[in-house]
Amino acid sequence: MNNTSFLDRVFHLKENGTTIKTEILAGATTFMTMAYILAVNPMIMGAIGMDKGAVLTATCLASFIGTLLMALLANYPFALAPGMGLNAFFAYTVVMSMGYSWETALSAVFFEGVIFILLTLTNLREAIFNAIPMNLKKAVSAGIGLFICFIGLGSAHIVVSNEATKVALFSFKSAALSGSFYTTGTPVLIAILGIFITAFFMIKKVRGNILWGILASWILGMIAEATGLYIPDPSVGAFSTFPQFNGLASLLPQSIEPVFMKLDFSQVISFDFFAVLFAFLFVDIFDTLGTLVGVSQKANMLDKEGKLPRIKPALLSDAIATIFGSLLGVSTTTTYVESAAGVGEGGRTGLTAVTVAFLFLVSIFFSPIFLAIPAFATAPALIIVGFLMFTSVATTNFGELTEAIPAYITIIAMPFFYSISEGISMGIISYVVLNALSGEKKKISPLLIILAIVFIAKYFFIG
Repeated sequence: MNNTSFLDRVFHLKENGTTIKTEILAGATTFMTMAYILAVNPMIMGAIGMDKGAVLTATCLASFIGTLLMALLANYPFALAPGMGLNAFFAYTVVMSMGYSWETALSAVFFEGVIFILLTLTNLREAIFNAIPMNLKKAVSAGIGLFICFIGLGSAHIVVSNEATKVALFSFKSAALSGSFYTTGTPVLIAILGIFITAFFMIKKVRGNILWGILASWILGMIAEATGLYIPDPSVGAFSTFPQFNGLASLLPQSIEPVFMKLDFSQVISFDFFAVLFAFLFVDIFDTLGTLVGVSQKANMLDKEGKLPRIKPALLSDAIATIFGSLLGVSTTTTYVESAAGVGEGGRTGLTAVTVAFLFLVSIFFSPIFLAIPAFATAPALIIVGFLMFTSVATTNFGELTEAIPAYITIIAMPFFYSISEGISMGIISYVVLNALSGEKKKISPLLIILAIVFIAKYFFIG
């Protein structure tokens, strides 16, 4: 038996209209767009006293395990890693603001994973997924598109914060006058060029266009740095584009011992701990469901009823990965919206996820290379993927206002509130309220009503 037939039997490549080459390219693209977590997660967790090197190794291992589970159990091209937002909540809210130790916070993540497994085995998470109306599912995909785009614009500093207007376009004039153009302005220019390069590759139907766009932007960054057109300054988040090697030692994995199996269960019986646990649960449940809805809808994986086949093993992979992640020493491991980048490249099966998992494992040994990928190189990919996701708005029903207004709210809430879960929350609340007031009660399932009540209660009691 040759490798092609073996992989086809395992991942059903022909059945899903894909090839080994397409899947590997898709996996590499997904990994490149989410490799930033290797730099960001140790930085965030290090702020609360966790060993950065150990967190880097734990991040790689948790991502490897979670993504491999998704590949083997569900055969989907979705990648998992410690979630952005959840890691910030873990560090800055639970530890810094509420005063819990990071060991206690890890125990909350552990219990979250256990509860997720129970919810998945009892079909509750699947029922929630299926309860979301089809029009809202399309809106979730479009909303995630805008959200991803906004992340990309922000990471490249094309869009910056502004006291007067909240957000604004990066000012090249101000950068030039302040003498920081070669540090702050050049990356923005390269990111903009990267968008055009990636779009051109896409128009010309170049295979691996998003991945090639990332590599082209990265190469432009290295050329700019070598010629003095880009001057790194870590104090303002402008890092070198060249891998930093410090001998063979830099290629060896950092010891995981400082964070491995350090959970502390001594404070789990308290109201505050329950509030923390519920917050982890709420955000992860609906971030994961939102990602699965949006990415699978764009990849045409949903059936005629808007359901995702094999959703139970997909959700189970997410839950098991969270437990393993807590034991390894990282915050909640969750399905990444950047999986859309691989789907945009044609990834349709678990072989894409296996590729991502393998690259996360390899990055333990070659972390200097992957950590050198600058944000301005991956930003164009996120912006273009955002466009691909947003196209689902074309099939969204805007002719019926009880469908259109909740869809609109869902779409705009994600980028404006910087949260997939908030978009789903707002969308479901508005869908239930508007259809109830309009006498369209047949469109509202009991579970949808319960979800709306839970969401409203969350805003009053959790925030």
